[in-house]
Amino acid sequence: MTTPLLLISTTGDSLIAEFFKKSAGEWRSERRYYTLPDGEAKEMVSIITIEFLEQGSPQLVHLANLHQLADASVLSCGAAVTWDSTDSVSGRKQSRGSTLFGAFGSLLYRDRGFATTKPVTADFYFTNPQTLCLRTEYKGSSFEEEIKLVGQLYRTRQTIITQEGEQQMIGQYLEKRLA
Repeated sequence: MTTPLLLISTTGDSLIAEFFKKSAGEWRSERRYYTLPDGEAKEMVSIITIEFLEQGSPQLVHLANLHQLADASVLSCGAAVTWDSTDSVSGRKQSRGSTLFGAFGSLLYRDRGFATTKPVTADFYFTNPQTLCLRTEYKGSSFEEEIKLVGQLYRTRQTIITQEGEQQMIGQYLEKRLA
């Protein structure tokens, strides 16, 4: 049996590239965030667009430069993600934005984090070729995320946000491919 660490160290570049390629397209994401410890829930719907990025693409070169990497073409692949979110209950627009991901070794370089506009990195590994796990840490907070491809039409995601050792929020997502 292959361990997650061995899986990423032997085939990480091809696994992350294949995962990003399979994720490319447009998705409808239904999300529910639970604030801890009271369990207050907030529901959102987002339209997410994911574009696969080849090594050496202008977006990945830009991302490498943001992170001040010595070789601007070192990122093996990546993804450009845009979103447009609406509160499911009120119908109000919540957020619109974009982020870049670029892979090198067992790190994902990002142009921004969940709660910061500054560049961050996330450790990543796969528990199997359909399940990507990320861990991002900054400013005393950690963000653990699992993204699972379910066939070709669905993805599930779960995010756990911890601040100073205490879990603050859980996000659960069901995403359906639109295109």
